[in-house]
Amino acid sequence: MTQRHPRLEQAVPIPISGTELTADVSVPSPARGVVLFAHGSGSGRHSPRNRYVAGELNAAGLATMLVDLLTLDEERADATGRFRFDIDLLAGRVAALVGWAAGHEPLAGLGIGLFGASTGAAAALVAAARQPELVQTVVSRGGRPDLAADHLTAVRCPTLLIVGERDQVVLELNRKALARLGERGRLVTVPGATHLFEEPGTLERVATLAADWFTQSLPPPIHPCD
Repeated sequence: MTQRHPRLEQAVPIPISGTELTADVSVPSPARGVVLFAHGSGSGRHSPRNRYVAGELNAAGLATMLVDLLTLDEERADATGRFRFDIDLLAGRVAALVGWAAGHEPLAGLGIGLFGASTGAAAALVAAARQPELVQTVVSRGGRPDLAADHLTAVRCPTLLIVGERDQVVLELNRKALARLGERGRLVTVPGATHLFEEPGTLERVATLAADWFTQSLPPPIHPCD
């Protein structure tokens, strides 16, 4: 999609509220911003879809953080979905990760965007509402912004909602969320796509839309990353 950049890749343990999460951090040189991925229910940092999109964002000059928002113990205990649908818990962790990224090299000084999928999109939107001074933009892929409830009216940053054309239930939920986001939001449907964007060419379209949105919405770095 774009020129490939040499990049630093590392797995980083991050202490969060009495627990520890692992982030796969990839930083191209130079980096023009950083995107934190908030995975949806049943997904994680090893998701092929999210890793593909992250790679395309790296190619566009954006650093990425892929993080499992639940610990291994929480994942094992989550047969009922108690943790993965706890939007307040997930949003708190996303917000903490945003704070970590803002203060740690080589990410410090970069504008921060959030990429959320499914329930992770709701967590990203709540985190953006809570941290308007740090989160500059949000992209939702097949997201559930309805789970962000009243926080939507407090989101101040540009927000892109990407939904598959054939994902009718989620599409309607996103249309309602767009009305609450107002002029800050934009909704784009991907032709022929269902919820997981498994159809040929549809995930590539998501990656292109996301890369364009982040590069246009994130401010220039406070200090360039060499």
